[in-house]
This record gives sequence, structure tokens and C-alpha cells, in this order.
Amino acid sequence: MGFILQNRDIQILQQVTKYRFLLSRQIKVLCGFSGQRSCDRRTKKLIDEGLLEKKHFLYGIPALYMATEKAKRHFDLRYITKNIRVEHIEHNILAIDTAIYLIEKCKIYNSDIISERLIKNDCGFGKPQHIPDLVYTDRGNKKCCVEIELNVKQFDKLKKNILQNYKTYDKQLWVVDTTKEKIVENLKKIQIRYSDIIIQDMEEVKTYVKTLQ
Repeated sequence: MGFILQNRDIQILQQVTKYRFLLSRQIKVLCGFSGQRSCDRRTKKLIDEGLLEKKHFLYGIPALYMATEKAKRHFDLRYITKNIRVEHIEHNILAIDTAIYLIEKCKIYNSDIISERLIKNDCGFGKPQHIPDLVYTDRGNKKCCVEIELNVKQFDKLKKNILQNYKTYDKQLWVVDTTKEKIVENLKKIQIRYSDIIIQDMEEVKTYVKTLQ
């Protein structure tokens, strides 16, 4: 039997485009597969059709799935991922897991979550500005941003980013490695002035997302 395109195939291509790339386990959740095996069978068909590609970049990190040039042409995708910055892979994976956490745990609609990539595309190539990792609208119709903080940032730069977020969004969620005490300490110093800051333990996000696998 030849390949028959399904609505879910379009969804897969749209989601890998939205988030730059996805892991197989992330495709399973974001695209509503009942099991990992059925998800992997479907992505294999898309790979065989030249619409999806699967690449390994780092030891210990599963393969990344990305849409191809053929998929971009056939389905009018806005863009595809041609280059991966290896040093950003871990950060991007956590941003996607945080989106999944928001969707599954906090009941935020996926359609109400905007990725950094989409924001950058809409901003064009003007003056560089700080862009959060995710933006979403919560159930109270508040506009919120998400920052993934893996490493200690220069304090003045952190303050500048928080101030810009404060001016633009109703709430800012900082997902951090709470074992890195300096990150938490710096955020709490600034949190005294900005009541919209929420500090989210990164490990809680990771643990919850694992329950969905």
C-alpha cells in the first residue's frame, strides 16, 4: 500500500517546525499518539517519504526530528531547521518539555503557546532584542513568558531581561536548576521588586514530563 497522508502527519510537521526540532517522545505527546510505537511507525513513514529527517548530534541525547525542504515546499511551512547549534540542544529540549508541562499539567492550549522561533520570525531582522523562550496565554487570559535558565547569567543582564519582560508580559515563569544556588539567589533578589516572577524547579518539569512517556 502506498503512502496516504493523514491529518496527524501535517500536525507533526507543523510541531517540529514550531519548536525547531522534536524528540520522538515529544512528538508522541504533542501530536496525541496513544503509544510510542505507533508514533515511531508514523515518523518512519514520513522519513521514508522524505518529509521528515532524523539526526543524532550529541552522545546521550536521542535523535532530533526535523522537517525537510520537501515538506516545506509541499505543505507551505514557514521555515525549516537547516542548522542546529549543538550548544543549544539541551536548552531547547527543556523549553519543549516546559511547553509540554504547560499543556498537560497547567492545561494551556498548545495553540496558545508561541515558541521563540515564531517570535523571532515575526520580529524580522531589525534591532536585536531579548526574546523569551516561550510565550503563552494562561487560562485567565494573561500573557506570560517563560525563561529557561540553565546557567548563572551576569546580574545586570538578568535584571535588564526581567525588566523588559515586566514591561511586555503579565507574568514571567523562570524554569531553573534550583541546585545552582546562585541562579535562585539572583532571581530572588530581583523578585522583591517584581511580583510577576515565578520560579519553577526544572527538576519538577522533567519529572512530570517523564510520567507521560
